[in-house]
Amino acid sequence: MPGDFDIKYTAHLARVALTPAEEEKFGAQLSNILGYIEKLSELNVDQIEPTAHAMPLVNVFRPDEVRPSLSNEEALRNAPAGANGLFMAPKIVE
Repeated sequence: MPGDFDIKYTAHLARVALTPAEEEKFGAQLSNILGYIEKLSELNVDQIEPTAHAMPLVNVFRPDEVRPSLSNEEALRNAPAGANGLFMAPKIVE
């Protein structure tokens, strides 16, 4: 229900410091937003299929096809270090 929230507590959770004027301003804005959300709950959506996106998504990537590429030796040619056909990198985690 709009207005049934604590703006100071909400600001604390968001780790935001608000002045008293900002608390009043943002409190009113949040109350309006919650009012709109409450209004949406009045809609009958029984016949509407749930969706994750408003528009259908289409894969825009090209098909994954095997094509000629660098050989392992060519890929490792300029590597600072390599062993057993792999790139070697300095250990950063102990």
